[in-house]
Amino acid sequence: MKALRNRIRVYLPEKYRTPAPVVPVVRLSGIIGAGSNFRPGLNLASVAGPLQKAFSHKDAPAVAIVINSPGGSPVQSNLIFKRIRQLAEEKEKTVLVFVEDVAASGGYFIAVAGDEIIADPSSVVGSIGVISSGFGLTQAISKLGVERRVYTSGKSKSTLDPFLPEKKQDVAHLKQLQEEIHETFIDVVKSRRADVLKEDDETLFNGLFWTGKTALSMGLIDGIGDLSSTVKERFGEKTKLKVIDTKKGFSMRRLFGGAIDETAISRIGDGIIGSVEERAHWARFGL
Repeated sequence: MKALRNRIRVYLPEKYRTPAPVVPVVRLSGIIGAGSNFRPGLNLASVAGPLQKAFSHKDAPAVAIVINSPGGSPVQSNLIFKRIRQLAEEKEKTVLVFVEDVAASGGYFIAVAGDEIIADPSSVVGSIGVISSGFGLTQAISKLGVERRVYTSGKSKSTLDPFLPEKKQDVAHLKQLQEEIHETFIDVVKSRRADVLKEDDETLFNGLFWTGKTALSMGLIDGIGDLSSTVKERFGEKTKLKVIDTKKGFSMRRLFGGAIDETAISRIGDGIIGSVEERAHWARFGL
């Protein structure tokens, strides 16, 4: 009977055969935030459509999210995290998160939206903390003979102005904001992974980051592997990956507004600055 069933299966028309499983894949790559014309940002507006499309595959056994981000905006990180969880519950889908080079800071914030987090042994994972950075330029402008003039309505409107002397109360206020944001981050991680975390709070939430191998031993991720191998192992060798596009095409007209004028030159300058800032984000993790 088994031989007969095999022969019947071979000669079944294509439309009567069981289709291979399809797992939608959404790639979330880059700095989290608004971005610019030169440097598209990773934010809710840019990923909402692809996420909706991925979770709308009715027969998909799971949705795969591939993350490669050193972090960025805590607000956008939280919004993307919440949207993934909303869709997962609404569509009753398992979410598998795969880490490429790095899922740190806001990148890890998004990663914990997964029911499982899988990384390469050499992936960079963690950096559960909050950072603000800038420059103090008061001595620089004085050496250049530049006089700084600031007019405000509201005594704290010029808080943390890099061209004015730093004030202790301004720094204290910033630290308070950072602590509140940090607590939100910690609460989200614990709400998703409290039962598998294997280290104390001081170790896990002090802003350090680790390789995927070490992160696994700490409970920050659930396994070591890659997208293709894991999906085929879980759902069968014939499982197909369907990548949902998240990138918009580069348009010179959209960039320059049809002409190279002062505005266009300003945008180019913003793009250069943005590229330097982005490079700094990745460089923190040796990338």
